[in-house]
Amino acid sequence: MKSLVLAGAIDPTLETFENDVWWISLVKLLGLFVLLLLLTLFTINYERKVVARMAVRPGPNQVGPKGWFQSLTDGIKLPFKEEIIPKTADKVVYFIAPVISATVAFTAFSVIPFGGVVNMFGQQTALQLTDVPVSVLVLLACSSMAVYGVVLAGWASGSTYPLLGGLRSSAQMISYEVAMGLSIVAVFMTAGTMSTSQIVKAQAHGSPMELFGFELTTPGWYAVQLLPSFLIYIIAAVGETNRAPFDLPEAESELVGGFHTEYSSFKFALFFLAEYINMITVSAFATTLFLGGWRAPAPITTFWADANSGYWPLLWFFGKVLILLFGFIWLRATLPRMRYDQFMRFGWKVLIPVNLVWILCLAFFKVANSGAISSTTRYVITGVVAVLVLAVAWGWPAPKKAKQLSIEEELHQRPPGSFPVPPMDLQVPPSPRARRAVAERAPATVGVEPDSKEV
Repeated sequence: MKSLVLAGAIDPTLETFENDVWWISLVKLLGLFVLLLLLTLFTINYERKVVARMAVRPGPNQVGPKGWFQSLTDGIKLPFKEEIIPKTADKVVYFIAPVISATVAFTAFSVIPFGGVVNMFGQQTALQLTDVPVSVLVLLACSSMAVYGVVLAGWASGSTYPLLGGLRSSAQMISYEVAMGLSIVAVFMTAGTMSTSQIVKAQAHGSPMELFGFELTTPGWYAVQLLPSFLIYIIAAVGETNRAPFDLPEAESELVGGFHTEYSSFKFALFFLAEYINMITVSAFATTLFLGGWRAPAPITTFWADANSGYWPLLWFFGKVLILLFGFIWLRATLPRMRYDQFMRFGWKVLIPVNLVWILCLAFFKVANSGAISSTTRYVITGVVAVLVLAVAWGWPAPKKAKQLSIEEELHQRPPGSFPVPPMDLQVPPSPRARRAVAERAPATVGVEPDSKEV
């Protein structure tokens, strides 16, 4: 087995997974399934306690020690509740939709690395279910398949609000998945691979880079090297998982409950499970691509050489995942819900263009550092780009202010036969019922009946 020893860790290769015996793969599969269930129960209670602390209220504190069994009791209760199926629902699709959402949520975690090569029951295996040369595409495919569960659930319910929620959710997930996919392109360009285990290995050490004639050593984590991609990925992940402030498909004030309004009992539990597993998946994916994966932060490895060996990487990996999950919860407790048109405009007109420009700039620096472009040409292009960026940042060219027209000029510019448009600040007079109520509350005048009218 080919391996590379870095700071006490044995990095897996693709051959490592080919040599696994069948029962080791089965053990890892069952362990992953149980781990995701426990993580879901923990994340639900974790969110309740963090939001309660931010809102200065107790939160769950009755079931179990300090309320930590509250999510477990909810999970046991849901399958035994009465199931109500609408008469107009398509029974087959109505049943398949939550199964699709839950299945793809579990499948996406199969290519996430939790650690290096360890000794498990006498067998050398990696703390990862499997890995392929295009593991990142497997993750993107699973996130794309999740849209089918949402759309089918909204359509098969045979109701208006679920249909609107399903359409809104599908548009939101597809649009923000484009931005997420573009942010990952920068990781491919830097690491030179789509294998998740190899991307983690590529972040073990920094890489040399020349900038403006100076030799620099970039940090190992891609969150620092590719900061714009990391920020865009985090925003797109919040939008794709339908979390606040982007929880527009489940806006209670507009769509009751969104695409799963007509679901109850165990099928609703599957949707609830898929939502939280998707949160964990995008956090684990961000950890793998941008935060060094299962490797310990640099300050720890400087004085502890074996921090990345054995089962210790599980601690570093899930510590990073919990920090990202805290960010999801923090956003929910802090920011108000956006308007839907603003949210879609932000995805298509801000995130995607910025991502494309960033990828072009990154590709230019990659080609420039390879020596294909002369240093003089490189400096000229860099200077022109810097001037354009500064000009845009300072608002040049400045937008022209519209000329304030008088009422006579506005009337003159209207086409003949058009109806006049009232001003926005027009005060609408109160209704007759409101005027009558005000008159009844007014003090009576001597010698005049309240409802009498002067002639």
